Amino acid sequence: MNHWTTLAAAFALVAMPAFATDLGDDGLHKPDWLRETFKDLREDLAEANAEGKRLMLIYEQRGCIYCTKMHEEVFPVPAIDALIREHYFVVQLNLFGDVEVTDFDGTTASEKDMALRWGVMFTPTLIFLPEEVPEGESAAQAAVAMMPGAFGKGTTEALLTWVKDHGYESGENFQKYVASRMTVQE
Repeated sequence: MNHWTTLAAAFALVAMPAFATDLGDDGLHKPDWLRETFKDLREDLAEANAEGKRLMLIYEQRGCIYCTKMHEEVFPVPAIDALIREHYFVVQLNLFGDVEVTDFDGTTASEKDMALRWGVMFTPTLIFLPEEVPEGESAAQAAVAMMPGAFGKGTTEALLTWVKDHGYESGENFQKYVASRMTVQE
């Protein structure tokens, strides 16, 4: 192998994603930290609480380039992966899926109809729930944060930390929290 061939091979390896996440039959990414559940959010919240974790819902869709970006470039970052594994109980929902979901208020609907009910329009969308949901509230009403779209490593790590640490309870605006973290890192 000559010098140029070796250099080209090295660049090709660098350009490949470091961590590839398998796709399921539904075309969605399936990292091993996702939970397979019956998608009854009341049961999912109880299980998350029993494990001392926060319930996070993630809406995705087949062919979503932004979902791929998150699964290949953001979620595998060691600090972000550790935050998810240690502090979150993650349930995946399909924006166009037909699996039945039971909301906190007892309403049942397909994943796609629940997305409409909750106002989910983009993928990925991360929905973070509190440890206790007031009776009669839906997931969208109870959510402490919703992140529609793909974000970079810094913003994603900040959001996971802010929710874990209950930053929303202090009234601290998330954008100011992110700005303060970036100032500290400089």
